[in-house]
Amino acid sequence: MKPETRAELARHALFLDRELSQLAFNRRVLAQAEDPSIPVLERLRYLCIVSSNLDEFFEVRVASLLAAASVDGVLSEHPALTANLNRVSAECHALVNRQYEVLNTEVLPLLEQNGIHIVRHSQRTEAQRAWVKDYFEREVRPLLTPIGLDPAHPFPQVVNKSLNFIVALSGKDAFGRGTAIAIVKAPRVLPRIIPLPAGLSDQPGISFCLLSSIIHAHVADLFSGREVLAYSQFRVTRDSDLWVDEDEVKNLRQALKGELAGRQFGRSVRLEVAKNCPPELSQFLLDQFNLDKTRLYQVDGPVNLVRLNEIAEHTKKPELRFPPFIPGVLNKTVNNDIFATLRRHDMLLHHPFQSFQTVIDFIRSAATDPCVVAIKQTVYRTGMNSDLMEALILAARLGKEVTVVVELMARFDEEANINWADKLEQAGAQVVYGVVGLKTHAKIALVIRREGGNDNPVLRYYAHLGTGNYHPTTTKFYTDFGLLTSNPELGRDVNEVFMHLTSLAKPQKLNHIWLAPFALQDQIIKAIRNEAKIAKSGKPARIIVKVNALVDESVIRALYAASQDGVRIDLIVRGACTLRPGVEGLSENIRVRSIIGRFLEHSRIYYFRNDLQHDIYLGSADWMNRNLFRRIEVAFPILDRSLKRRVMAEGLNPYLKDNVNAWELEPDGHYQRRKPRAKQQPFGAQQHLMQTLGTTTAEATRPTPPAA
Repeated sequence: MKPETRAELARHALFLDRELSQLAFNRRVLAQAEDPSIPVLERLRYLCIVSSNLDEFFEVRVASLLAAASVDGVLSEHPALTANLNRVSAECHALVNRQYEVLNTEVLPLLEQNGIHIVRHSQRTEAQRAWVKDYFEREVRPLLTPIGLDPAHPFPQVVNKSLNFIVALSGKDAFGRGTAIAIVKAPRVLPRIIPLPAGLSDQPGISFCLLSSIIHAHVADLFSGREVLAYSQFRVTRDSDLWVDEDEVKNLRQALKGELAGRQFGRSVRLEVAKNCPPELSQFLLDQFNLDKTRLYQVDGPVNLVRLNEIAEHTKKPELRFPPFIPGVLNKTVNNDIFATLRRHDMLLHHPFQSFQTVIDFIRSAATDPCVVAIKQTVYRTGMNSDLMEALILAARLGKEVTVVVELMARFDEEANINWADKLEQAGAQVVYGVVGLKTHAKIALVIRREGGNDNPVLRYYAHLGTGNYHPTTTKFYTDFGLLTSNPELGRDVNEVFMHLTSLAKPQKLNHIWLAPFALQDQIIKAIRNEAKIAKSGKPARIIVKVNALVDESVIRALYAASQDGVRIDLIVRGACTLRPGVEGLSENIRVRSIIGRFLEHSRIYYFRNDLQHDIYLGSADWMNRNLFRRIEVAFPILDRSLKRRVMAEGLNPYLKDNVNAWELEPDGHYQRRKPRAKQQPFGAQQHLMQTLGTTTAEATRPTPPAA
């Protein structure tokens, strides 16, 4: 697009479209699957990530768009809403088509070359067909319940994102009636990827069969005396946002338990079928799910690519993956006493480049330390298995005052969080669910320790504040910062946040923490305007921000105004960004880039130069309206100068320098991938941090930050 056309487009609208920006992020993830320099099993994993992301996009964002554009369940004729839905639909179709093209023309052939074979029915030897038939009869058929449709057997309830088959039949059934359509549900307990016995493979390596292929090959066996005229796999995606009237329910946990089952049968928003599905069958399904043809996706392969992740789980070929990475471990503790260490200095952790084990050890030490009298922690996502949760349960059983703020509305983690809430309460912990109507998204933990002996006892605070979840798996793949501190003012702030969450009283004035929904947006805009004031006085002014998403219009307007006042602004936004950078007279001093690499960028960093004060805040909040006003979020300062330098040297400057995994946003909403210029060395931020912080070099190496 020509520059003048971009400028015209930018003048037409101050903000980019949020949904298209989110889909552009998935385009960048898909580019990882297209990259021939990435090992093939990792390329497959990126394809699966795109599918998982799109599932959630349809379950939440498209469902929301459809609800907004509907009147009594019927799509309205509102031109703007319809046009937006059409744009999103067109981009989704193009993205899905490219995804399957990459799978079929690049990834699967490469897997074949490396001895990983997905064997279709037409490719199977006689011995393989015999084994598959036996497997079908032994493991699959007993679990199937084919349903021939007639007035007594209406179209069945189809679970969200489940694998199903529609079958067209000729002739009459056993009762002489012409039931022409049948539905077969694939049980969720069955694996979707089945390894063939090694002795049956007619080629080197390992061979797999897809469950969908096995059922396809033997679907006729389910309808004795009938001819199968046509069939197709299908999968429906449903609105999965949970809703409870929090003003009416008396027990949110019990209400959510009831709602979780209903999530599987929300409003239909997408139908996926096989590419060769006959039009009459796909139309029949569209009618059943009350969808129009724009919601139909005919795919050239499995309807759920996420399940192809199982291939990597079965494959023992490390050369087809990223090289193993061992995170650095902080060893600078005084006599293995983390509390004595924190009394001397704060500790900054940068995950996954540095191990999360230090945080686990912090809570474990608190659980068994006789001087610790209380532990408080928030839980947003923690997974089904968690050493941290087990440590809190142990602490409660040992008689410590344990308070856990569990967010029951953490999307798709509700069940795990309910289970942990039950276990914690059984152990004697005090469990609360935050504030009605607001998600508790803050990542904070507080340990209160009685120190000074019997003669002069005092209570001392030790806190952990982070940008990421207390989740044992995601801490290995998400980039996040965490601060361990005994700073008394920060500790009092953290305790005040917990008092607010449990008592529902208005929080007292905080020393350092910015708290949403009360002050976070105001503080962010105040800091942006302060930089603008500095710039207007003729001094250098600088803002660097790293977040997952930037869509809050008030914050964007403040950034536009600061740009016009001469502030140099760099925004590192992983996902959706609705700010238009580089527009003359509006945002010519703003650059936006996105980093897509081996790890998921997740840390939130706000940097303001502030006349060489170098204010750095880390936080749990993205710059979105929901985070600033509909969640409990915290942003906290880095007060130690050496740790400020570390945040700059590790969390910001490498990402501004990256010319390997960086994409730059243009005014029209398109992203261009950065490449090294002539004679410029390739530099990847994540690769640099792995080399700098990995294995045993973690805390010892503190690179000198280049100029921001």
